[in-house]
Amino acid sequence: MAVTGLEIRAREPFAGGERFGAVGAYERIDGVLRFGVDPAQAANGEIVDLERAARGADGRVHFAADFCLLQPLDAARGNRRLLFDVLNRGRKAAVRNFNRGTPELTPSVQIDPADGFLMRRGWTVAWTGWQWDVAPVPALMGLAAPQALGPDGRPIQGEVLIEVQTNELLADHLLADRGHQPYPAADADDPAATLTVRDRHEDTRTLIARSRWRFAREEDGRTVADETCVWLEGGFEPGRIYEVCYRTRGCPVVGTGLLAARDTGAFLRYADRAEGNPCAGRLDHAVAYGVSQSGRFLRSFLYHGLNLDEVGRPVYDAVWAHVAGARRGEFNHRYAQPSVQYTHGIGNLMPFADREQTDPRSGRSDGLLSRQRRLGGVPKVLLTNSGAEYWRGDASLIHSDMAGEDAEPGVEVRVYYFAGTQHGPGSLPQGRVSANDGTTGMHGFNTVDYTPLLRAALVNLERWVTEEVEPPPNAYPRHADGTAATRAEVLDAFRAFPTATVPGAEALRVIRRLDVGPDAARGIVRVPAEPGEVYPAYVSAVDEDGNETGGLRLPDLRVPLASNMGWNPRDPATGGAGLIINMQGSTLPFAATAEERWRSGDPRRAIEERYADRAAYLEQVRQAAAALVAERAVLAEDVELLVRLARERYDAFTRQMAVV
Repeated sequence: MAVTGLEIRAREPFAGGERFGAVGAYERIDGVLRFGVDPAQAANGEIVDLERAARGADGRVHFAADFCLLQPLDAARGNRRLLFDVLNRGRKAAVRNFNRGTPELTPSVQIDPADGFLMRRGWTVAWTGWQWDVAPVPALMGLAAPQALGPDGRPIQGEVLIEVQTNELLADHLLADRGHQPYPAADADDPAATLTVRDRHEDTRTLIARSRWRFAREEDGRTVADETCVWLEGGFEPGRIYEVCYRTRGCPVVGTGLLAARDTGAFLRYADRAEGNPCAGRLDHAVAYGVSQSGRFLRSFLYHGLNLDEVGRPVYDAVWAHVAGARRGEFNHRYAQPSVQYTHGIGNLMPFADREQTDPRSGRSDGLLSRQRRLGGVPKVLLTNSGAEYWRGDASLIHSDMAGEDAEPGVEVRVYYFAGTQHGPGSLPQGRVSANDGTTGMHGFNTVDYTPLLRAALVNLERWVTEEVEPPPNAYPRHADGTAATRAEVLDAFRAFPTATVPGAEALRVIRRLDVGPDAARGIVRVPAEPGEVYPAYVSAVDEDGNETGGLRLPDLRVPLASNMGWNPRDPATGGAGLIINMQGSTLPFAATAEERWRSGDPRRAIEERYADRAAYLEQVRQAAAALVAERAVLAEDVELLVRLARERYDAFTRQMAVV
């Protein structure tokens, strides 16, 4: 067993002993998991630089990770299923997503049970730190990765690239994404280090003179040398894209995070009580779930064929990557930065689709599941996405070929598109400033709350795993039925709407073929990457109201009050005018009255022209919700939730608060 021990540091009632329906109370266990993996094992052979890490007396590479577990106090009342939630930048996501908890503005040690959806169904939920560079604060869970060492016993040195894009003028910036632990500069005075700038990712980089910047930070009006920061004379301008390329002296074995995710699942599923497993005898099935960054992590997990443990046992019965698009990430190469999202990195290399495809330009053939299919242990795979992943240029590659034509996923895969949504569930009141990074949008953010689709998808996935009941068919934009379109075609449709700010096609991100150097197969990449031809991309077509026609359509689109999109242009006040904000979408309400519509010249019918009153509108919502229940896209228990959400939006968009 690759888990060598669990050190329990706290064990207490969850949520103050709250009882969740027939399942009753839960307990929470916090601690540290310790691992020892054999670099010579074929199951570990995909992990870059594992063989370069120091070994213990047992010949294994040792590392440790934070651990947290929620499980029913009474084992007999649980559903005997594990939901392994892959942490997102050290934060827990699953309970908040499925239980409809309030989004965290700042990380918290506490876990809000919210409406208790997972607990009422008896799920055991676990988290293990996997990311080496998570900031070392109590509210975040991370992993202490081993270092890859050279012949001199010191961490290997090499080139790393850091991207900087701010929303305000800043004198300096940490050499990391979102306050994570940085790669320190090996030589603060290195003349070979470079800093470049451009306005869009597709623009040519402009080199900034070495005399204008240094590895330093500004403190009390003085510039202080700092190997973990970059300082620029005149400051970093908001919205512009800077890249600093330099030699670092740190070399964590980043891919041990993938092993931590694999071996935690194997430990909880197979280890006995004598081995320290708190779930011993409690679990029959396991599902891995990841959102955004952690969804891309799970796509990498599948690509490397890691769903078999060191002794060949399948770990997860199902793997669910949510809002990950078609990308992977920096999770298993030398000097990887797991949090970065830029598009010209190793995480954007093919394959994108699960079935094997051949790139006609390079002649290379590969598929996301090719290695796992050769090894065995292929789990059920669920891929769900919002409009944001399609509008950034990659998500359609999940279900298209290299020419951009429709390509059906494999039989063990389901692909669902949540039409008219943004990266995270929308909500009221409608804001324009991102809680993630402070970026401001030209439009109000998307208000479509897709959590009912998540909850039904989990129930369908559970039945697929435990009863072999096929889930609903794939639902995504297709050329074959006319629900797919180019981004330019959709943007043209929005030019008729007076409340829409439409970016130019040149401002949209694209995914390109990349050359990351001759040693990329060994996990050693050249930075910056050499960009090549653009991969084809498409999004959902829209109707006359600007609402999408492909994928799973909630009542917000079936009985609309607004146009709901997965894109939102940046406000010039935060720089990058014309660019689309990462992850944020838009909701553009219809005019409340016909008079208001005629005054503005809006071609979309006003709300009062569509519905006699709020009661009539809500009756149509209820009918649309019932149709979604029949399609197994939402649960019967969530019909009233959909009606309540619709009522809130009706009142907000018509500015009427009368009670019906």
